[in-house]
Amino acid sequence: MKKVLLIEDNEDVRENTADILKLAGYSVATAENGKIGVKIAEQLLPDVIVCDIMMPELDGFEVLRILDKNTKTASIPFIFLTAKTEKIDMRKGMNLGADDYLTKPFSENELLDAINSRLKKYDFLKKEFSHTIEGISKFIEEASAYLDLEHLSKKFTPKVYKKKDLVFMEGSTANSLYFIESGVIKTYKTSEKGKEFVTGLFGSGDFIGQLSLLTDQRTYIESAAILKDATLYEIPQLDFITLIYSNKDVSNKFVSLISNNLVEVQEKLVNMAYASVRQRVAKALLDLYKKRILINEENDGISIAREDFAGIVGTATETSIRMLTVFKEEGLITIGSSGKIVIQNKKAMEDIVIFN
Repeated sequence: MKKVLLIEDNEDVRENTADILKLAGYSVATAENGKIGVKIAEQLLPDVIVCDIMMPELDGFEVLRILDKNTKTASIPFIFLTAKTEKIDMRKGMNLGADDYLTKPFSENELLDAINSRLKKYDFLKKEFSHTIEGISKFIEEASAYLDLEHLSKKFTPKVYKKKDLVFMEGSTANSLYFIESGVIKTYKTSEKGKEFVTGLFGSGDFIGQLSLLTDQRTYIESAAILKDATLYEIPQLDFITLIYSNKDVSNKFVSLISNNLVEVQEKLVNMAYASVRQRVAKALLDLYKKRILINEENDGISIAREDFAGIVGTATETSIRMLTVFKEEGLITIGSSGKIVIQNKKAMEDIVIFN
């Protein structure tokens, strides 16, 4: 049974509103002023709070401010209940983070609809979805119910790619968002002279193609190729656009689900601009080791083509090979007969990134 806290100083309004909520199947706690309401909220942790604005002890605005500072109560849906109709009060309440606003006198249906709407939103937003195809499917199923849409895809068919296969090409029409169930994919941009710059390496649980779907041209802004046999799932462009633009709450949830580490991308760009080749090679090796998507578990070695490694570093293949040779001579790495790179002195490599 969902718990509702009703904070209202007018006894008649408080009792009548509580009766309506109890008849609708809610468990109701009441408070006759803001100070008592705050204490009950912190102890009860209700599913939704309905609160008057003009009250003794603490007004509704102060109640909301106090509860918003408490991590346990900050996310509880909050509905203002007041006889005041001035726009300035409505704007103030919403700016403070209120979820809805009911003006007295209100009908029974208006009250119940407001509460049901807030609870539906809260239930959806507090759910966690795994970075698996089952988690993605569950999210889209929940989003479909939340948005009352039927056309969103809920079942996806896996597509298997082999090493060196092209998933999409820079400049081609962006038709899909791709979810990686297994394998390793590199994204890259190609210069006018044909030189590749690797923009990212992605593995299980990652998405690719999302930024391309947001461009005005709706064309892929980079290419994607398979480095290690992969299984991918395609989310159609129409579904992506619907989830992004139909509703702010769904959009925020969806963006957090499909966003890879953008901070890492920013750091890489800064690294490219200011770090020496020695630093960039050391950082690339450490990053690859940390990601572990190209690691040979048998010898803990990094298995990557030299041209791909150069693309990550942002330098010519010959230059990156020379620096790898220097690292080998310094005892920082070993390079096996098959080309696999094993880091021998991780601390020294980290010092190079910081100080060299």
